[in-house]
Order: sequence, then C-alpha cells, then structure tokens
Amino acid sequence: MASDVMGQVLRFTVIPVAATLLGGVVAAFFRPNAHLRSIVQHLAAGVVFAAAATEILPDIIRRHQPLEVAIGFALGLGVMLLVRWLGRRLEGNQAEETPSVRVGLLATIGIDVLVDGLLIGIAFVAAAEAGVVLTIALTLEVLFLGLSAASALGESGTSRRRIILVTAMLALPLPVGAAVGVLVAGAVSPEVMEMLLAAGLVALLYLVTEELLTEAHEEPETPFTTAAFFVGFLVLLLLRMVTDGRPIGGLS
Repeated sequence: MASDVMGQVLRFTVIPVAATLLGGVVAAFFRPNAHLRSIVQHLAAGVVFAAAATEILPDIIRRHQPLEVAIGFALGLGVMLLVRWLGRRLEGNQAEETPSVRVGLLATIGIDVLVDGLLIGIAFVAAAEAGVVLTIALTLEVLFLGLSAASALGESGTSRRRIILVTAMLALPLPVGAAVGVLVAGAVSPEVMEMLLAAGLVALLYLVTEELLTEAHEEPETPFTTAAFFVGFLVLLLLRMVTDGRPIGGLS
C-alpha cells in the first residue's frame, strides 16, 4: 500500500516540478512585468486558498481532535515563522552583495518548495483525491516561484543557461519532500496525522497571506488583478464539485 502511494506521489510531482522549470525558462527569455506577476500571484493565491478550504480543512474537522489540531497549528506556525526569519536574516546580513542576496532568495524558495512537497506527500496519504487537488493548486504556486527566481537572477546579469540550471535545481526538493511526507505520514498514529494536517493548513494559509498576496500587493491593485484571486478560488472549487465522489487522475 505504501509503495502504491509513493508511486502515485512521485508521478504527480512531475507536474509541479515541470511547472517550476517552465517558470524559469519563460523568465530566462521573457522577463514578466510586475503587473503580470501580480496577476499570477493572485491567481495562485486563490487556488491554494481553495485547496486549503476544500481539502485540508474538511478532513481536519472530520477527524475531530481539537487538542491535536491546536498543537499542530502552533507547530506549523512556528516553522513558517522560523523559515521567514531565516530567509530575511540571510538576505539582510549580506544585503550589500548582490550575489549573496540571490543566495538568500534562492534558499528561501528552496525551503518553500520542500515544504510544498511535504504537504503533497501528507495529503496523498490522507486521501488520494486531496493529494491530486493540492498538487494542482501548488503547481501554480511553484510556477510563480520559478518565475521569481529566474527574474531575480536575470536582473543580476546571470546567463540564461545558468538561470535554467538553477531553476531546475530548485525544483528537486519537491519530490524529495513529497517522498518524506509519504514515509512520515504513513508511519504515524491518527493523532499525529491530525497534527500534520493542521500544520499543513497553517503552511498553506501562510503561503497565501504572507507570501503570495503580500508580494502581489506591492504592485498597484486593479480590478483585473483582484478578480484573479477569486477566479482561481472558483476554478478549484468547481473542479472539486465536479469530481466529488469520483476518482481523480485515474486514482481510486
């Protein structure tokens, strides 16, 4: 059973890995302007928020273990705040040197991708359909991360070949994190699984509110960029309604 889940996870993680690389390739040859990046961020935020609301949250409520949820929530928040602190400290301590700033940004993106992989693995163990929907949602998010990394490297004069290579390396933590998520979630008790789901919920909410939307709002808002968030939410919500009770992607 565990090997079957692992195989499913590794097959589906090809999608976000390819999206990360695609973002790097696109930005290496065509650097998207701030307005376009804001639209992608809003769209990705809506999709990720919908995934949290339709997949992770209902499963947490169904299990009905409030103490474990509180503990997992606190741990998840602590981890995300620690990641944010480490990223800012690395960039802030070396702010005078452009290459070092890139290292800080790339390290933060790499950690984000690793966390996304962990969430995908945990979601697949909880329910295959939840794993697929979460993979779809996070694919948009890592696409933006690829765009961000490649754009930052391009602004510093990095060659196109190196931009693509670095972006490809940034995608590698995702399948690694997914495999670890499957192994950990498959070996723990239901109580610990509830903690993991609660921590995953925090990670998704943090991703939307403190990363995607925070960066998106650095660009002046327009009705179109604002609507992109709700379009993303609606698309994933409708997808979940249409597929409710039926296998997704050939899973049963």
